[in-house]
Amino acid sequence: MHLAVALALAASFTPVVSGELISYDPRVPAGARAVVASVPIAGGTVVMLHTTGLLPNRDYGAHAHVNPCGPAPADSGPHYQHVQGGATDPAFANPRNEIWLDFTTNAKGRGVAYTRVKWQFGERRAKSVVLHEEHTHTEPGHAGTAGARLGCLTVPF
Repeated sequence: MHLAVALALAASFTPVVSGELISYDPRVPAGARAVVASVPIAGGTVVMLHTTGLLPNRDYGAHAHVNPCGPAPADSGPHYQHVQGGATDPAFANPRNEIWLDFTTNAKGRGVAYTRVKWQFGERRAKSVVLHEEHTHTEPGHAGTAGARLGCLTVPF
């Protein structure tokens, strides 16, 4: 699915959440903003992330987490996993079972990411998107890790 198609889908569905990111680190400057859209589609879900006001030309990892954002970085809890399992086990910590939205900002500090998974949220839902300090690792023992939690946006998926 191309980004233009994904954004067109987001324009016609809710929820779309927009707001200032909670910043836990200077790598998410005060005033940085994010827009997140989660769109159920036939056979799955598309999730889109658009950020502004971040540091230019920088890699960030981003994932859906189980709890809303809070004053401390750990308040958002672990990654949301469709099938719950090991936090760093590649059988569970992978972009097919979690919402991964890694991106690189442009020269103006803007970033865009989207993903499509082959499942939809049920009663148990993610409640935030957390920005991490680096792109997500995939190797055993480190799968799903992306460094420190730099910022957060509460999202009612």
